[in-house]
This record gives sequence, C-alpha cells and structure tokens, in this order.
Amino acid sequence: MTEPLDSGNIGPGDAEPVLVDPPGTEPIRLEPAGTEPIRLEPPGVDPVRVDAVARLRALTAGIPGARVVEGVVPAPFADVWAVMGDLEHGFGRFQPDMRRIRVSRRDGDRVEAYARSRYGMRARFDGILRPGWCWLQSRFVIIGMAAVAEHDTTRVALTGGVRVPGRAAIVPVGAGRELRLALARLHAVVGDG
Repeated sequence: MTEPLDSGNIGPGDAEPVLVDPPGTEPIRLEPAGTEPIRLEPPGVDPVRVDAVARLRALTAGIPGARVVEGVVPAPFADVWAVMGDLEHGFGRFQPDMRRIRVSRRDGDRVEAYARSRYGMRARFDGILRPGWCWLQSRFVIIGMAAVAEHDTTRVALTGGVRVPGRAAIVPVGAGRELRLALARLHAVVGDG
C-alpha cells in the first residue's frame, strides 16, 4: 500500500522532491527558483523549437470546427507583420469582415480591443499581440494569426470564426473561404506596400 501524496509545501530542511523516471534513467530533480532550468533533452540533443505557425496549428487543433489557412507571402517578415500586427490600421485592410478595430488597452503583449464588422456586429476582444503572433477572442469570435520569416519571404497562418456559445468550438460554415480571401488580400496589401 502506498502513502497518499502530501499536498503541503516543502519547507527548509525537507527532502528535495524527485520525479520517478523509467528504469535506467537518471531522476530529474526539481531545482529551486533562480537556478539553471531542467534539461529534458538527452545530452547533445538540441531542444525542439516550435515556431508561431506550428503553435497556431497546434492550438487550433484543439478547437472543433476550426480551420487554418497557410500561405507564403513574398515579402520580408517586417513588412508583412507591419500590416498584420497593426490592429487599428492594417488588420482591416486584409480581413474581409472587419471594418474597424480600436485598441483600448495595452499591457505588454496583452491587448483589449473593440471591433466592428462590416455587417454592423460589435465585439470586445481580449488577447495577446506580439511580433509574429496574435490571438484575440471575444465572447463569440476567435481570431488567430501567426507569421514566421523564411529567408526573404514570410509564412503566414490564419484562423478564426464564430464561436459556438457555451462550447470551445467554431462554426465552420464559411470560415475556410473567408480565411483564404484574407490571405489573398494580405498578399495584395503587402504587395502594394
């Protein structure tokens, strides 16, 4: 019979916690704050890096009905993200449904924005905006954008749509078509400079 785990805090003088690894491997020790991070890769193996586009794909995979449209824009990352990341002036130039977005608050990479669609609908979004990454969500809408530099071009991924009330899902009707249109318009907007 095993003892139940103690959910209390570990204090000074208590034994250092150890995670049990498969037989034949060294245990991973939890290091106190301020020390070197724990390395989970075997020695000599570089850690796996996940870029923003792969991250958007992974995040969207967990949302039923969500679609991701990807493409390569033949322009440098700085030029592409200058349009995509400018919510108030650039975003509406390539997003078919967006008429206007006003950023009401910024705290680091956290944003709050108010949007109005071309069809008159309004939404208050909360989200994250940083170079190459944007995730915004309101009560009824999700918007996700990612961009990664690839030599002198930029790989872009877009997702979004109307949320299903009370569920982590997106209504898939028309989302793919609208995302493809947004990507085509982004090509045109960045090409016009």
